[in-house]
Amino acid sequence: MREAGILLPVTALPGPYGVGSLGANARRFLDFLAAAGQRWWQVLPIGPTGYGDSPYQCFSAFAGNPYLIDLNTLIEDGLLTAEECGAEPWGTDGGQVDYGALYAGRSAVLKRAQERFYRRIPDDFPAFCEENADWLEDYALFSALKEAHGGAPWYEWPQELKLRQADALADAEERCADGVAYHRMVQYLFDRQWMALRAYAGEKGVKLMGDLPFYVALDSADVWAHPQWFQLDESLTSTAVAGVPPDAYAADGQVWGNPLFDWDAVAKDGYSFWRARLQAAERLFDKTRIDHFRGFESYCAIPYGDETAHRGVWRKGPGEDFFRAMGAVASKEKLVAEDLGILTPAVYELLEKTGIPGMRVLQFAFVDPSADSLYLPHHHIKHCVAYTGTHDNDTILGWYRAAPEAERTFAREYLRLHDGEWENWGVMKAAWGSVAELAIVPMQDVLSLGSEARMNTPGTFGGNWTWRLAEGALTEELAAALKGQMALYGRC
Repeated sequence: MREAGILLPVTALPGPYGVGSLGANARRFLDFLAAAGQRWWQVLPIGPTGYGDSPYQCFSAFAGNPYLIDLNTLIEDGLLTAEECGAEPWGTDGGQVDYGALYAGRSAVLKRAQERFYRRIPDDFPAFCEENADWLEDYALFSALKEAHGGAPWYEWPQELKLRQADALADAEERCADGVAYHRMVQYLFDRQWMALRAYAGEKGVKLMGDLPFYVALDSADVWAHPQWFQLDESLTSTAVAGVPPDAYAADGQVWGNPLFDWDAVAKDGYSFWRARLQAAERLFDKTRIDHFRGFESYCAIPYGDETAHRGVWRKGPGEDFFRAMGAVASKEKLVAEDLGILTPAVYELLEKTGIPGMRVLQFAFVDPSADSLYLPHHHIKHCVAYTGTHDNDTILGWYRAAPEAERTFAREYLRLHDGEWENWGVMKAAWGSVAELAIVPMQDVLSLGSEARMNTPGTFGGNWTWRLAEGALTEELAAALKGQMALYGRC
C-alpha cells in the first residue's frame, strides 16, 4: 500500500503553555492529517530533554517528557486550575519554544497537582508503577536526586550515590520520597495522555511513527543504573564517546559525547536493555525510526576529551547477531532505518539482511549533478521511505535559496518545475511520486517555510528544537490541496 505522512515534533504544535502538548491541538493535528489523506504522523523522540534541549539527549530511554503533558487536560481532571497554569511566564513568542521558561515553570505547575493526585489515586496507578518498575524506580530516584543536587549530573554526585552503594540508595529513597513520588506521578500522567492520543489517532485512521535514538545520554538514569553496559572505566568515566568522523558537511566531524555501548556486555545480558527499548517503542508507536542505524554494523569511537572527531576510529558493532537476538521486536514491519551518512558495503548488506526499509532524502539528491545520486527518485525502491528532508536538514526553501547555482539548476530541470511553482512543492511531488511505499515530508515544507523554521543544525548548540506551528496554519484549503496530491499519486 502506498502511504504518506508528515513529520512534526509534538513540541512544535501550537498551544497556550509554551510548548506543544498531547491535548486538543494534537487531536486537531490528527484531524488535519486525516482530512489531508495522510496515514502517518512521525514525531521526534518524546523523552525528557536535558541540557541543550535535544530530544536525542534524554534523561531516560523510557520516560516521557513532562513538557508534553497537556495542562488543560489536568485542569479538566481537577488536578490543576486555570489560574495556576496561567501564572507562569511561558515565553513571549508563540512561534518558538522558550526552554528556559519551560524548565522553570513546568515542574512548578505539575508539583501543584501532586497533593491532589495522591489524595485520590487513580485505580490503575499502582498497576502502572508495577508494570514499569524496571525503569521507573531508577528514573524517579535519579530525577529526585538530580533535583536535590541542583541539577548536577549523576557523575558529579557524592561517591556513594554515584556508585549506587546500597545503604546510600536506601537513605536517598527515604530522604527524597516526595520527589520520587512526584516523578512516578508525572510518568503516569504522560503515559495516560499518550495512550489516549494514540487511541484517537487510530479512530482517525492515522498511525504514529516514533524515533529511537541509537545512543543514550551520559547523564541519564540508564547509564547511572547500568554502567556495566557502557564503555566506562573504574571511575565511571567514558573511555571513548560517540560521534561521526569528518565529512563533506563537517570538516571536524561531530562529537556527540554519548557513552558507547560495551556490546560484549550487552550481548552477554541477552540485549535486555535494547529489547526493553524496542518493546516500549512498539507499545507507543505503530512504527519506529531507528536513528544512526549504521552503528549496529560499526560505530565511531572518539577518545574521551577530544573536541573534534579527527582521532575517531571505527569499531565493529553487534551486526546481524543483534537482530537475530531481537526476533519479532525488531521486525521489518515495525522499523525504519536511518541509513544516512558515510555508509559502507557492510552497512548496506546488514540493512538488506534485516529487511528494514531505509531512507531516501531528496534534499541530498541534487548536491552533485554528475553523481547520479542514490537519493534521486529514479533510484528509489518500493521498500524504502522517501523524505524531502529530516529534522537535521534545512527546509526545502531554505536549502534551495542557499544552494549553489548548479545545484539549483539541476533540481529545477530534474523536477521539471514550471514558472511560478515553488521548489518545496516540486520536491514534495517527487517524494509522493516515488515508488517508495511511504513518503514523509516535514510540516515546514508543506507550509512553504524558509530557514527561519529549521528544526536543528547538527554540530551547533543553542537555538535548535524551538520552531512551533502557527495557530491557524492548518487550514481546510491546505488539507484539500494535500488530499488532492495524495489522490494524484495513489497515496490516499
